[in-house]
Amino acid sequence: MKEYNYLEIRGKKVNHINRKRKALIAANEISEMRSYILDGIPQKVLIEGKRASNPVVIFLHGGPGSPLPFNAGCRGMFPELTDKATMVYWDQLGCGINDYPIDDSFSIERFVVMTTDLIKQIKADFKECPICIFGVSWGSILAAKAAEIVPEWIDRVVIYGQVLRPLLSHKEVFEVLEKSNMPGKHKARLTLLKDRNATYSIEEFIAVLGWIREYTEGYQAKDGGKMKLGSIIWGLLTSPDYSLKDVKAMVLNGYKKNKSLLNELLSIELSETLRKVQVPYMILQGDTDIVTSTKTVAAFVETSGNNNLHFQMVGHSGHMPGAKGMKEIIGTVFEFFGAK
Repeated sequence: MKEYNYLEIRGKKVNHINRKRKALIAANEISEMRSYILDGIPQKVLIEGKRASNPVVIFLHGGPGSPLPFNAGCRGMFPELTDKATMVYWDQLGCGINDYPIDDSFSIERFVVMTTDLIKQIKADFKECPICIFGVSWGSILAAKAAEIVPEWIDRVVIYGQVLRPLLSHKEVFEVLEKSNMPGKHKARLTLLKDRNATYSIEEFIAVLGWIREYTEGYQAKDGGKMKLGSIIWGLLTSPDYSLKDVKAMVLNGYKKNKSLLNELLSIELSETLRKVQVPYMILQGDTDIVTSTKTVAAFVETSGNNNLHFQMVGHSGHMPGAKGMKEIIGTVFEFFGAK
């Protein structure tokens, strides 16, 4: 029997993946990287879909600065999406293929301008197709504000993890962390934050997010099954569009020194924006999510008085969906968008 060393085996695996990926790409009517000017800055955007007549779905990722799981390096990776819609994968300025220094002159408003610029240009390119938005977490802010500013360009919106009010400002964060197995020294610090009843500093905000991630299911539900991040990263490393530098810039990117956006997140309020939204707007929330509190969002939608707002709970999911949650989310997204 012939023996193969590791490099030979890895090479065969890459060749097999590349053949399969190339076949998926070739089956699409559209699969190309385009450049758009967004808020005056050239940025690359991947557009891919099996039928150019399908609904167009612009994905707004979270973070800010975290273009996962769907990004400009995903050509040929997600046929379960691109078979049903023309997907627009935009690495928001400052990360991935659009790495760029994001200093403290940047505001949420600038990213909203980039978002609306992208929506308008995509609509110009796909005049006969419905234009839909799929946003997650930070991307929900951009989606909500874009729906407020340019409702005539948007047909439908689906959100997972809607930011509504200042992050971590609700009582549920304290209640869940107090019941967790978090060490006493952290609980003592948490009590000080609770008693102070004031806004967080950026350092405190980051610390509380870390506690939620480590000691609760607020980020990831235990029984949700793990997303295959290893397969996604491998796909990006073998992407025809991403360089190693772009892969690194998913994590180590232009947001490293930025504080202005986090400061805005600590005081953001989108209640009035969402009460007035004029397009069908579906909010999906993980059942264990306390980062963007599911209880708070559900109560808000119920009392909003806006028939355009819809709410649906996703089981086995925190702020980040697991494998089970992602399957349900994708099904709901395309059903709501009317994609076949």
